[in-house]
Amino acid sequence: MYIGLDLGTSGVKAIIVDDNQTVVATRTESLTVSRPHPGWSEQDPEAWWKATQAALAGLRHDAPDAMAKVRGLGLSGQQHGAVLLDARGEVLRPCILWNDTRATDECVEFERRFPESRSVCANIAMPGFTAPKLIWVARHEPEIFAATRHVLLPKAWLRYRLTGEMIEDMSDASGSLWLDVGARRWSDEALAACELRETAMPALCEGNASAGRIKADLAREWGMTDQPVVAGGAGDNAGGAVGLGAIRSGNSFLSLGTSGVLWTTTDGLRVGTERGVHAFCHAVPDMWHQMGVTMSAAASLAWWSRVCGIDEPDLLAELPERIEEPSKAVFLPYLSGERTPHNDADIRGGFLGLSQDSDRAAMTQAVLEGVAFSFRDALDGLRASGSVVGEADVIGGGSRSPRWVRILAAALDMPLHRLKNGELGGSFGAARLARMAVTGEAPETVCLPAERSETVHPDAALRDAYAERVKIYRALYPAVKAASGRV
Repeated sequence: MYIGLDLGTSGVKAIIVDDNQTVVATRTESLTVSRPHPGWSEQDPEAWWKATQAALAGLRHDAPDAMAKVRGLGLSGQQHGAVLLDARGEVLRPCILWNDTRATDECVEFERRFPESRSVCANIAMPGFTAPKLIWVARHEPEIFAATRHVLLPKAWLRYRLTGEMIEDMSDASGSLWLDVGARRWSDEALAACELRETAMPALCEGNASAGRIKADLAREWGMTDQPVVAGGAGDNAGGAVGLGAIRSGNSFLSLGTSGVLWTTTDGLRVGTERGVHAFCHAVPDMWHQMGVTMSAAASLAWWSRVCGIDEPDLLAELPERIEEPSKAVFLPYLSGERTPHNDADIRGGFLGLSQDSDRAAMTQAVLEGVAFSFRDALDGLRASGSVVGEADVIGGGSRSPRWVRILAAALDMPLHRLKNGELGGSFGAARLARMAVTGEAPETVCLPAERSETVHPDAALRDAYAERVKIYRALYPAVKAASGRV
């Protein structure tokens, strides 16, 4: 038996997987985000720990026999967050999250201090990444920065609580802007740009390697016979890739979660910073990946649902079963800024093309299409940087909507595959990494492809209409950019 533990922004999910890769039990505990100032996004790491304790206690309640047989635990989780610890290992301030945009100026400063950062770290400095956050803390909270002795990413901090070890895997470390992504080691130059040294960083390992054991008292508390091995684990998207079996070059998937990711696995490092494409290490050895990222994917529909005061399924039910033409309205999904291709934390979204005839259904459809067009930007960025993406699996909560997947297939002009278990995500991949850490099995033996339930091909008429509409969508960015910050 193996546990996959996924530390998300909205909750902690824990699952038990048996030797046949069947999910035996699952528990989810909710989390909330604090936004003390506009553009800020923080969480108290102690809330992660309480949610983790509750989730694992719930698994023991639901499946005590399975918990007693657990041999390994894998971690996946939200990337880029900055957990600052003092010399005693105590948390100094709330974690600054991946979708926090306060460190815009510090991105410029980081690249000024380390001009080779884009080639070494393989990414543009963006406010969501960890390194600019530390420059911000040094500038605005100097007493906290002076007391900082260790910097951990969210799931590495959770490992620290579980095992007492400070260890991080390559995929998650890639999102810090402190990793030499090609060499898979910390970069002294990148750390120096933030007035840090490698002594402040956790040790590095591959995602399928052993990285500590659960403390004996915790193992007893959760009904485990032995102290399970804790695998190196993965960043959330890399964990999802392992869960899908996307470990070979060319394997691609689209994650329609809170944020949106278009992923493709590569057998070498490919840098695509000109289009805001991310290049990270994979969670399995000797592999890398590229990602195009949109900040507000399913989050855009969730926002529209809150504005309307209507649940998302009811909003979607107002749309025709088969979308025949684009909405007359256009939605720009820049609610939290945008990464690919604009690298613009300050841009803000909106509706355009509204008229007296615009109704709620037209605006809901425009939200779905706006997110699809942002994925088209990501796809074109990946292709421009050398990746060949011709089809993709679809995962995440948004994949439950057949309408949205059809819109995406037409906007991207490529087949998309819906999966039978498209929402297991990072927790299932984490369990697979736990198994490999315990057994030493090869990734290709354990990471079997996900079972597909349906292939959605592009609708020719809608595809052609969207090809024209995406030109309008892209032309609106400069105008919205000029208005952002002024309204």
